[in-house]
Amino acid sequence: MHDPRGNPVSARSSTAIDAAERALWRLMTFYGTPLDDLDAAIAAEPGWVLPHLMKAGFLLGLSEAGFAREGAAVLAAAEPLLATANARERAHHHALQTLRSGDWHGACGEWEALLLAHPRDALALQWAHLHDFYRGDALNLRQRVARVLPEWDEADPLHPHVLALHAFGLEESNLHAQAEEVGRRALAADPKAPWAVHAVAHVMEMQGRHEDGSAWLERWRPEWSAGNGFSVHLGWHQALFALERLDVAGALALVDAHMAADRIAVTLERVDAASLLWRLHLLDIDVGARWHELVAGWDVSADAVGHYAFNDLHALLALIGAGDLARAEAWLAAATTRAEAGSKTNREMARDVGLPLMRGALAFAHGHHDAAIAAILPVRALAHRFGGSHAQRDLIDQTLLAAAARGGQRSVGRALLNERLLAKRMTPLTARWAERIATARAR
Repeated sequence: MHDPRGNPVSARSSTAIDAAERALWRLMTFYGTPLDDLDAAIAAEPGWVLPHLMKAGFLLGLSEAGFAREGAAVLAAAEPLLATANARERAHHHALQTLRSGDWHGACGEWEALLLAHPRDALALQWAHLHDFYRGDALNLRQRVARVLPEWDEADPLHPHVLALHAFGLEESNLHAQAEEVGRRALAADPKAPWAVHAVAHVMEMQGRHEDGSAWLERWRPEWSAGNGFSVHLGWHQALFALERLDVAGALALVDAHMAADRIAVTLERVDAASLLWRLHLLDIDVGARWHELVAGWDVSADAVGHYAFNDLHALLALIGAGDLARAEAWLAAATTRAEAGSKTNREMARDVGLPLMRGALAFAHGHHDAAIAAILPVRALAHRFGGSHAQRDLIDQTLLAAAARGGQRSVGRALLNERLLAKRMTPLTARWAERIATARAR
């Protein structure tokens, strides 16, 4: 049998295939989690391996150690079912084994091989795109989708969501006009395409169009604000737009509406909260008990560190924001130890980018602003290697601006501002940084 896009499946039950299709739609749209649909597919055909693999891949893709252990257990339990699996399903299993081992680069290579053979394998495309993002591979965020997009039927219900992936890849490649056009086209085909809303919001962020961005997210709010896994992240984007116009009260209201500790459940969401609160911290804005509430729900145990350096940095920022520098130092020490002995991809991410940024953040927290710049500035050009988007990594530049203003390295601050103003229009936030740099103690 085949799925609706002609990909071979070893299932014999159309009920199981339909349930797996609903799960795939959820994976690509973030409306709910796919787990209930996958359980329904397993119940309809217990011997079909693909729903088990989809469950394992979903858990492994959440980028945190606890879920990765759950995903590894699901993957191991599925191995006896490989005896009746087809070649495509066995290739997915092998790619997930590679991912589980910590070789994210290798897993993306295996998904690419699957896409060459099956260009309409939405599962391979979704997982490869996600891990291109985690690895900061902007070229493949764009080109991997481009290599398969012409093979897709525009009548396919998933086609708008493939367009949305393409739009985000275009934006991260700084092709802003194309990204906005493709994102808008995806939404014209299906309003329930939050990844497309997200891609266009990124364009507006990178261009300094904070008023347009706020209006854009408000326009699509009915589609993303409830029942969608993107609600926290799109709320974060809306808070960024508020902060660009120095609407601090508005930014804090959005934190409370979308990123409050009792509203977030996974590390990806806690990262957004820490990122926004850190930007406010750099502006010397008191956020009350929000830091402490965020840390209280974050697993900062020794078992949690060392899975993904991008997350480890944001956990450190949360500890610093909460004023717990002793735990922050211990977290850095544990991240260093785990990176040295850990899996391939995160070891590289931590060594090249994550650990220097963490050391710089701690230096900043201790008031050693020159030391913070010395640690952070050399890795700024490499920062894409530990993932995240341009908008997320802007936290690095804002930390450098704050360190330059407080430590008096006006030349560093001026250089960063010059670069910023050539990339995006002046916003009130950029003007605030320019004022602080101009009045810093000259050096």
